[in-house]
Amino acid sequence: MKLAFVFPGQGSQAVGMMNAYGDTAVVRDIFAQASEALGCDLWDMVTNGPAEALNQTVNTQPAMLSAGVAVYRLWRQQGGAEPALMAGHSLGEYTALVCAGGMDFADAVRLVRLRAEAMQSAVPEGVGAMAAVLGLDDDDVRAICAEASEGEVLEAVNFNAPGQVVIAGHKAAVDRGCALAKERGAKRALPLPVSVPSHCALMRPAADKLRAAMEAMAIRAPAVPVIHNADVATHADPRDIRDALARQLFSPVRWVESMRAFADRGIGLIAECGPGKVLAGLNKRILDGVPTLALTDAASLADALDKASA
Repeated sequence: MKLAFVFPGQGSQAVGMMNAYGDTAVVRDIFAQASEALGCDLWDMVTNGPAEALNQTVNTQPAMLSAGVAVYRLWRQQGGAEPALMAGHSLGEYTALVCAGGMDFADAVRLVRLRAEAMQSAVPEGVGAMAAVLGLDDDDVRAICAEASEGEVLEAVNFNAPGQVVIAGHKAAVDRGCALAKERGAKRALPLPVSVPSHCALMRPAADKLRAAMEAMAIRAPAVPVIHNADVATHADPRDIRDALARQLFSPVRWVESMRAFADRGIGLIAECGPGKVLAGLNKRILDGVPTLALTDAASLADALDKASA
Protein backbone atom coordinates (compact mmCIF):
# COMPACT_ATOMS: atom_id res chain seq x y z
CA MET A 1 0.00 0.00 0.00
CA LYS A 2 1.43 3.38 -1.00
CA LEU A 3 1.67 5.81 1.92
CA ALA A 4 1.53 9.62 1.92
CA PHE A 5 2.02 12.16 4.68
CA VAL A 6 0.23 15.48 5.11
CA PHE A 7 1.12 18.29 7.49
CA PRO A 8 -1.31 20.82 9.01
CA GLY A 9 -0.94 24.58 9.07
CA GLN A 10 -1.97 27.19 11.60
CA GLY A 11 -5.06 26.49 13.67
CA SER A 12 -4.06 23.08 15.08
CA GLN A 13 -1.78 24.54 17.75
CA ALA A 14 -2.58 24.26 21.46
CA VAL A 15 -0.64 24.64 24.68
CA GLY A 16 0.57 21.18 25.73
CA MET A 17 0.13 19.76 22.23
CA MET A 18 3.35 17.71 22.38
CA ASN A 19 2.65 16.09 25.75
CA ALA A 20 0.57 13.33 24.16
CA TYR A 21 3.62 11.96 22.33
CA GLY A 22 5.59 11.29 25.50
CA ASP A 23 8.79 12.94 26.66
CA THR A 24 11.02 11.51 23.92
CA ALA A 25 14.52 12.61 23.05
CA VAL A 26 13.75 13.06 19.35
CA VAL A 27 10.88 15.46 20.07
CA ARG A 28 12.85 17.45 22.63
CA ASP A 29 15.84 17.64 20.27
CA ILE A 30 13.78 19.18 17.47
CA PHE A 31 12.41 21.85 19.79
CA ALA A 32 15.91 22.50 21.17
CA GLN A 33 17.14 23.11 17.63
CA ALA A 34 14.20 25.44 16.95
CA SER A 35 14.78 27.35 20.19
CA GLU A 36 18.44 27.83 19.31
CA ALA A 37 17.58 29.01 15.79
CA LEU A 38 15.02 31.53 17.07
CA GLY A 39 16.74 32.66 20.26
CA CYS A 40 13.73 31.85 22.45
CA ASP A 41 12.48 28.84 24.43
CA LEU A 42 9.90 27.43 22.01
CA TRP A 43 9.47 24.24 24.04
CA ASP A 44 8.44 26.20 27.13
CA MET A 45 5.93 28.23 25.12
CA VAL A 46 4.42 25.10 23.55
CA THR A 47 4.34 23.24 26.86
CA ASN A 48 3.33 25.99 29.29
CA GLY A 49 1.94 28.84 27.21
CA PRO A 50 0.47 31.31 27.59
CA ALA A 51 -1.92 30.56 24.74
CA GLU A 52 -1.92 34.21 23.69
CA ALA A 53 1.80 33.98 22.94
CA LEU A 54 1.53 30.64 21.12
CA ASN A 55 -1.33 31.96 18.99
CA GLN A 56 0.68 34.92 17.72
CA THR A 57 1.45 34.02 14.14
CA VAL A 58 5.20 34.68 14.57
CA ASN A 59 5.22 31.91 17.20
CA THR A 60 2.52 29.65 15.77
CA GLN A 61 4.31 29.09 12.48
CA PRO A 62 7.65 27.92 13.98
CA ALA A 63 5.78 25.90 16.62
CA MET A 64 3.64 24.00 14.11
CA LEU A 65 6.64 23.42 11.83
CA SER A 66 8.59 22.00 14.78
CA ALA A 67 5.67 19.85 15.92
CA GLY A 68 5.21 18.27 12.50
CA VAL A 69 8.91 17.59 12.01
CA ALA A 70 9.18 16.13 15.52
CA VAL A 71 6.30 13.71 14.99
CA TYR A 72 7.66 12.67 11.59
CA ARG A 73 11.12 12.02 13.07
CA LEU A 74 9.46 10.01 15.84
CA TRP A 75 7.59 8.00 13.19
CA ARG A 76 10.82 7.22 11.36
CA GLN A 77 12.71 6.43 14.59
CA GLN A 78 10.04 3.88 15.52
CA GLY A 79 10.41 2.10 12.20
CA GLY A 80 7.77 3.91 10.16
CA ALA A 81 8.19 3.74 6.41
CA GLU A 82 9.22 6.67 4.27
CA PRO A 83 6.12 7.84 2.38
CA ALA A 84 5.82 7.96 -1.39
CA LEU A 85 4.39 11.50 -1.41
CA MET A 86 3.93 14.47 0.92
CA ALA A 87 1.91 17.67 1.04
CA GLY A 88 1.20 20.35 3.60
CA HIS A 89 -1.66 22.77 4.04
CA SER A 90 -0.30 26.33 3.75
CA LEU A 91 2.43 26.52 6.43
CA GLY A 92 2.47 22.72 6.44
CA GLU A 93 4.10 22.79 3.01
CA TYR A 94 7.31 23.93 4.72
CA THR A 95 7.06 21.04 7.18
CA ALA A 96 6.67 18.64 4.27
CA LEU A 97 9.75 20.05 2.54
CA VAL A 98 11.87 19.69 5.68
CA CYS A 99 10.71 16.10 6.24
CA ALA A 100 11.29 15.32 2.56
CA GLY A 101 14.87 16.59 2.75
CA GLY A 102 14.38 19.74 0.67
CA MET A 103 15.26 22.19 3.48
CA ASP A 104 17.38 22.15 6.61
CA PHE A 105 15.21 22.37 9.70
CA ALA A 106 16.95 25.36 11.32
CA ASP A 107 16.78 27.33 8.07
CA ALA A 108 13.08 26.53 7.74
CA VAL A 109 12.32 27.63 11.31
CA ARG A 110 13.90 31.02 10.69
CA LEU A 111 12.21 31.28 7.30
CA VAL A 112 8.69 30.65 8.60
CA ARG A 113 9.18 33.22 11.35
CA LEU A 114 10.21 35.73 8.67
CA ARG A 115 7.18 34.60 6.64
CA ALA A 116 4.90 35.29 9.59
CA GLU A 117 6.43 38.71 10.21
CA ALA A 118 6.15 39.59 6.52
CA MET A 119 2.51 38.49 6.40
CA GLN A 120 1.59 40.54 9.45
CA SER A 121 3.39 43.65 8.22
CA ALA A 122 1.86 43.43 4.73
CA VAL A 123 -1.65 44.22 6.03
CA PRO A 124 -2.27 46.21 9.23
CA GLU A 125 -4.40 44.36 11.75
CA GLY A 126 -8.09 45.04 11.17
CA VAL A 127 -7.70 45.85 7.47
CA GLY A 128 -7.99 42.28 6.21
CA ALA A 129 -10.18 39.31 7.10
CA MET A 130 -11.01 35.71 6.21
CA ALA A 131 -14.25 33.74 6.35
CA ALA A 132 -15.35 30.16 5.70
CA VAL A 133 -18.22 29.67 3.28
CA LEU A 134 -20.06 26.36 3.68
CA GLY A 135 -22.52 24.72 1.33
CA LEU A 136 -21.76 26.37 -2.02
CA ASP A 137 -19.72 25.03 -4.91
CA ASP A 138 -16.38 26.55 -5.88
CA ASP A 139 -17.64 28.48 -8.91
CA ASP A 140 -20.47 30.04 -6.90
CA VAL A 141 -17.97 31.27 -4.30
CA ARG A 142 -15.70 32.70 -7.00
CA ALA A 143 -18.67 34.54 -8.53
CA ILE A 144 -19.67 35.94 -5.14
CA CYS A 145 -16.15 37.23 -4.60
CA ALA A 146 -16.14 38.95 -7.98
CA GLU A 147 -19.51 40.58 -7.28
CA ALA A 148 -18.87 41.61 -3.69
CA SER A 149 -15.33 42.95 -4.14
CA GLU A 150 -16.49 46.40 -5.36
CA GLY A 151 -12.95 47.44 -6.21
CA GLU A 152 -11.38 45.88 -3.12
CA VAL A 153 -9.58 42.54 -2.81
CA LEU A 154 -11.86 39.55 -2.23
CA GLU A 155 -10.80 36.09 -3.37
CA ALA A 156 -11.53 32.42 -2.79
CA VAL A 157 -8.29 31.28 -1.16
CA ASN A 158 -8.66 27.84 0.45
CA PHE A 159 -10.44 25.05 -1.41
CA ASN A 160 -10.47 22.78 1.62
CA ALA A 161 -13.20 20.27 0.79
CA PRO A 162 -16.29 20.08 -1.42
CA GLY A 163 -18.63 22.75 -0.11
CA GLN A 164 -15.99 24.35 2.15
CA VAL A 165 -14.18 27.34 0.70
CA VAL A 166 -12.39 30.12 2.59
CA ILE A 167 -12.47 33.69 1.26
CA ALA A 168 -10.03 36.48 2.11
CA GLY A 169 -9.32 40.12 1.37
CA HIS A 170 -10.26 43.54 2.70
CA LYS A 171 -12.50 43.25 5.74
CA ALA A 172 -15.40 45.21 4.28
CA ALA A 173 -15.29 43.08 1.13
CA VAL A 174 -15.25 39.88 3.17
CA ASP A 175 -18.28 41.12 5.12
CA ARG A 176 -20.10 41.83 1.84
CA GLY A 177 -19.08 38.42 0.54
CA CYS A 178 -20.47 36.68 3.63
CA ALA A 179 -23.80 38.51 3.32
CA LEU A 180 -24.09 37.70 -0.38
CA ALA A 181 -23.12 34.06 0.21
CA LYS A 182 -25.98 33.70 2.69
CA GLU A 183 -28.37 35.28 0.17
CA ARG A 184 -27.18 32.76 -2.44
CA GLY A 185 -27.90 29.78 -0.21
CA ALA A 186 -24.74 29.15 1.79
CA LYS A 187 -25.37 27.06 4.88
CA ARG A 188 -23.00 29.28 6.81
CA ALA A 189 -20.51 32.11 6.23
CA LEU A 190 -18.28 32.35 9.26
CA PRO A 191 -15.62 35.02 9.92
CA LEU A 192 -12.37 33.37 11.04
CA PRO A 193 -10.37 34.59 14.07
CA VAL A 194 -7.23 35.56 12.14
CA SER A 195 -5.21 38.75 11.90
CA VAL A 196 -3.88 38.17 8.37
CA PRO A 197 -5.84 37.62 5.10
CA SER A 198 -3.69 34.75 3.85
CA HIS A 199 -3.35 33.55 0.26
CA CYS A 200 -4.89 36.62 -1.41
CA ALA A 201 -3.39 39.48 -3.44
CA LEU A 202 -2.84 41.53 -0.27
CA MET A 203 0.04 39.16 0.53
CA ARG A 204 2.14 40.06 -2.53
CA PRO A 205 4.48 42.37 -0.52
CA ALA A 206 5.07 39.50 1.92
CA ALA A 207 5.82 37.17 -0.98
CA ASP A 208 8.49 39.57 -2.26
CA LYS A 209 10.22 39.53 1.15
CA LEU A 210 9.98 35.75 1.33
CA ARG A 211 11.38 35.33 -2.17
CA ALA A 212 14.38 37.54 -1.31
CA ALA A 213 15.07 35.58 1.89
CA MET A 214 14.94 32.25 0.07
CA GLU A 215 17.54 33.34 -2.48
CA ALA A 216 20.20 33.12 0.24
CA MET A 217 18.93 29.81 1.57
CA ALA A 218 19.98 26.30 0.57
CA ILE A 219 17.08 24.39 -1.00
CA ARG A 220 17.50 20.94 -2.53
CA ALA A 221 15.44 18.52 -4.57
CA PRO A 222 13.38 16.67 -1.94
CA ALA A 223 13.99 12.93 -1.58
CA VAL A 224 10.21 12.46 -1.36
CA PRO A 225 8.07 14.40 -3.87
CA VAL A 226 6.02 17.21 -2.31
CA ILE A 227 2.80 18.40 -3.97
CA HIS A 228 2.68 22.20 -3.71
CA ASN A 229 -0.43 24.20 -2.82
CA ALA A 230 -0.14 26.79 -5.55
CA ASP A 231 0.09 24.54 -8.61
CA VAL A 232 -0.69 20.97 -7.45
CA ALA A 233 2.68 19.91 -8.86
CA THR A 234 5.93 18.44 -7.56
CA HIS A 235 9.23 20.21 -8.17
CA ALA A 236 12.85 19.08 -8.08
CA ASP A 237 14.55 22.30 -9.22
CA PRO A 238 15.24 24.58 -6.21
CA ARG A 239 14.26 27.62 -8.31
CA ASP A 240 10.83 26.11 -8.91
CA ILE A 241 10.43 25.27 -5.22
CA ARG A 242 11.26 28.85 -4.22
CA ASP A 243 8.80 30.16 -6.78
CA ALA A 244 6.02 27.82 -5.59
CA LEU A 245 6.55 28.87 -1.97
CA ALA A 246 6.52 32.57 -2.84
CA ARG A 247 3.39 32.25 -5.00
CA GLN A 248 1.68 30.23 -2.27
CA LEU A 249 1.37 33.39 -0.14
CA PHE A 250 -0.96 35.08 -2.64
CA SER A 251 -2.43 32.01 -4.37
CA PRO A 252 -5.24 29.65 -3.30
CA VAL A 253 -4.51 26.51 -1.31
CA ARG A 254 -5.79 23.87 -3.73
CA TRP A 255 -6.23 21.14 -1.14
CA VAL A 256 -9.03 19.21 -2.83
CA GLU A 257 -6.99 18.92 -6.03
CA SER A 258 -3.88 17.97 -4.07
CA MET A 259 -5.60 15.10 -2.30
CA ARG A 260 -7.15 13.88 -5.53
CA ALA A 261 -3.66 13.94 -7.03
CA PHE A 262 -2.63 11.58 -4.21
CA ALA A 263 -5.36 9.16 -5.24
CA ASP A 264 -4.41 9.48 -8.92
CA ARG A 265 -0.85 8.47 -7.99
CA GLY A 266 -2.04 5.33 -6.24
CA ILE A 267 -1.88 6.44 -2.61
CA GLY A 268 -3.85 4.02 -0.43
CA LEU A 269 -3.18 5.44 3.07
CA ILE A 270 -2.51 8.96 4.34
CA ALA A 271 -1.10 10.01 7.72
CA GLU A 272 -1.68 13.50 9.14
CA CYS A 273 1.54 14.27 10.95
CA GLY A 274 1.24 16.52 13.99
CA PRO A 275 -1.31 17.77 16.49
CA GLY A 276 -4.95 17.95 15.47
CA LYS A 277 -7.23 16.16 13.02
CA VAL A 278 -8.18 18.99 10.67
CA LEU A 279 -6.78 17.43 7.50
CA ALA A 280 -8.09 13.98 8.35
CA GLY A 281 -11.55 15.50 8.65
CA LEU A 282 -11.25 17.30 5.32
CA ASN A 283 -9.94 14.22 3.56
CA LYS A 284 -12.97 12.16 4.59
CA ARG A 285 -15.00 14.52 2.42
CA ILE A 286 -12.53 14.55 -0.47
CA LEU A 287 -11.37 10.95 -0.88
CA ASP A 288 -13.53 7.85 -0.93
CA GLY A 289 -11.68 4.74 0.15
CA VAL A 290 -8.37 6.40 1.08
CA PRO A 291 -8.27 6.76 4.88
CA THR A 292 -6.28 9.45 6.68
CA LEU A 293 -4.86 8.49 10.07
CA ALA A 294 -4.26 11.42 12.45
CA LEU A 295 -1.03 10.93 14.44
CA THR A 296 -2.22 12.96 17.41
CA ASP A 297 -0.56 10.99 20.22
CA ALA A 298 1.64 8.00 21.01
CA ALA A 299 -1.26 5.54 20.73
CA SER A 300 -2.41 6.74 17.30
CA LEU A 301 1.21 6.72 16.13
CA ALA A 302 1.56 3.08 17.19
CA ASP A 303 -1.73 2.19 15.51
CA ALA A 304 -0.64 3.88 12.28
CA LEU A 305 2.67 1.99 12.36
CA ASP A 306 0.69 -1.28 12.49
CA LYS A 307 -1.68 -0.30 9.68
CA ALA A 308 1.06 1.03 7.41
CA SER A 309 3.03 -2.21 7.73
CA ALA A 310 0.02 -4.49 7.20
